[in-house]
Amino acid sequence: MKILIAQLNPTVGDVIGNAEKAKKILDQGNDHKADLVVFSELFLCGYPPKDLLEKKWFIDNVNYHFKEILNYSEKYPGLGFIMGLPQYRNQKLYNTAVLAEKGEVIFSQAKSLLPNYDVFDEKRYFTPAEKINSILYKQKLIGISICEDAWGGTGYPNDKLKDLGVSLIINISASPFNLGKISQRKQIFQQISNFTGADIIYVNQVGGNDDLVFDGTSFYLHSSGRFKTVLNSFREQTLLINSDSPGEDRYPELNKVETAYQALVLGIKDYMGKCGFGKAVVGLSGGIDSAVTCVLAVDAVGADNVLGIGMPSPFSSEHSISDSKILAENLKIDFKLIRINSVYQSYLDLLAPWFENKKVDVTEENIQARIRGNILMAFSNKYGYLVLSTGNKSELSVGYCTLYGDMSGGLAVLSDVPKTMVYDLAEYVNLKKERIPLNIITKPPSAELKPNQLDQDTLPPYSLLDEILYLYVEKQESVDQIVGQGLDRHTVEKVVEMVNHNEYKRKQAAPGIKITSKAFGSGWRMPLAAKF
Repeated sequence: MKILIAQLNPTVGDVIGNAEKAKKILDQGNDHKADLVVFSELFLCGYPPKDLLEKKWFIDNVNYHFKEILNYSEKYPGLGFIMGLPQYRNQKLYNTAVLAEKGEVIFSQAKSLLPNYDVFDEKRYFTPAEKINSILYKQKLIGISICEDAWGGTGYPNDKLKDLGVSLIINISASPFNLGKISQRKQIFQQISNFTGADIIYVNQVGGNDDLVFDGTSFYLHSSGRFKTVLNSFREQTLLINSDSPGEDRYPELNKVETAYQALVLGIKDYMGKCGFGKAVVGLSGGIDSAVTCVLAVDAVGADNVLGIGMPSPFSSEHSISDSKILAENLKIDFKLIRINSVYQSYLDLLAPWFENKKVDVTEENIQARIRGNILMAFSNKYGYLVLSTGNKSELSVGYCTLYGDMSGGLAVLSDVPKTMVYDLAEYVNLKKERIPLNIITKPPSAELKPNQLDQDTLPPYSLLDEILYLYVEKQESVDQIVGQGLDRHTVEKVVEMVNHNEYKRKQAAPGIKITSKAFGSGWRMPLAAKF
């Protein structure tokens, strides 16, 4: 059987645009003399549609355009297609995969396992499948599963597909990326293929939608355990495969930093494109976080579409200013220097009657950050630029950031990137040539909001901080469990207290791009007014 894998980038809610994209792929399938085209999970509405699923008019619109696709497919009588869409049956909503041919639906299978953890809320919207069926199509007994269904491993519903004796399992997915996920999928699908004795075709969505990035990496896995075809990660691709051809065994062994880079670039590109932003503005401090953010933005949307603004205060070092200029020159972006000394002094003068005899503290530091935030937002309002905030996950975790200051922005690019990985990304983007000046990478990190300030005056070394944060945030271990791994109790307790105390800041942060197993976004839901 000749099968066209359609690894595409749908836009959530854009049913018309997604439908038009589907029709073009059906044309392509016909040109290739394919027997079957396979789209991804909930392709017609995009994933995740969230509370759009609660609006009946939206579901009606999806099904109206699905019928248009059915009518369109009638001109290709030898071509079938599998597509994911939400459908009502008996007043219940299902996450469904339908197999259609000659303008008619000949088989449908609802999703059995509805994920309800981390970023997933499917039990909020959908009813699980009542039964598992198979279909004999073009001399192959096929079982269709949907994303999470595969992660049941050798249990339900894969055990039912094995009992049915299917020779081919087609899994349509919208599986978000996180570090390690691509390798994890390899293992789980090899396990399923070995257990069922079936070939597997896996078709995953690609692209960025809000805080999630979908990597694609669709494949054809032979029952022998060989990956006969693997599509590219992080980009749209269609590929015709022959399920009867021998093929070659290959599966991507991607570098951790490389995949993080690709996910972040795609996340920026799609967030800007799908939200209607053509250009981005980044505050360049001369530090590594803003430098890496700027490089990622340039690689996502092009140097002509990125503006860098340096905003030195009385405490900014001259090398920070020069480093920012060199970075802008290396990246060939427009750069503006706006000194905030006079604005900062006017704030101090204005507040002096009320702050008299008060010790200088973080208040004065935050004023500088908020002036910069206002300037960036002014450029955003005036020119329609998207402000990319530059704080990393380590800082956001412990509150080493200023509300309405450096946290201002429309997208927090590095909010799920630990500080140690920021350095790894800087080295990665500098592999072929020095894009980020070496001095930015080697100098000690500092917010430069008071004389001789260093991050490590307040925080543990980032290597230690990131280790504690990984165990507490991603592994969700307790203080005692973390200390039990040989870490200093006082340091651990201090870091955990900072994480818990700063939830109110994260609640007001810009959306970020998820690349780890637990990000401060839609999958992190902690109480604010709480003590634990």
